[in-house]
Amino acid sequence: MSLTRRTAVRTLATTGVFGVAGCLGSSDARNWNLEENVAIATAQQYNAPGCGCCKQYASYLRDNIDGKLAETVPEDIVRIKEKYNVPEDLRSCHTLVFEDYVVEGHVPAQVIAKLLTEKPAIDGVALPGMPAGTPGMGGTKQGPWTVYAIGGKQAQGTYVEI
Repeated sequence: MSLTRRTAVRTLATTGVFGVAGCLGSSDARNWNLEENVAIATAQQYNAPGCGCCKQYASYLRDNIDGKLAETVPEDIVRIKEKYNVPEDLRSCHTLVFEDYVVEGHVPAQVIAKLLTEKPAIDGVALPGMPAGTPGMGGTKQGPWTVYAIGGKQAQGTYVEI
């Protein structure tokens, strides 16, 4: 498939925003670690090119899941998000795929555990942007985060607020 100028600009803009915005510093992941790891046989994380917090989030996941986590840096991260129906307004720097779910952004493992326990009829969940203090991000939490349910290429409302 050929790379159009629009796709190239969109990919570069996404990479630039996610590569610079908020990946500095380190989060206090101890606040988000679980007492018992989440059982996920295999998971695939798609990282934005040049984004350090994607690797930090993957490291956090490896500490909090029982299973294998693979990481890939695709040529077109936007295409991955489109493939998994992540709405534009809910996107972050990385996309995690496992079982029948997609997890967009710096979602704490507790939310992933809740998702796997409840098994709701949704495509996945998203914590949009790159909020300070989330797993893999630097800084301190500045108020509640809304994790949205995703379904059919749109937000389905709040899944959980943490």
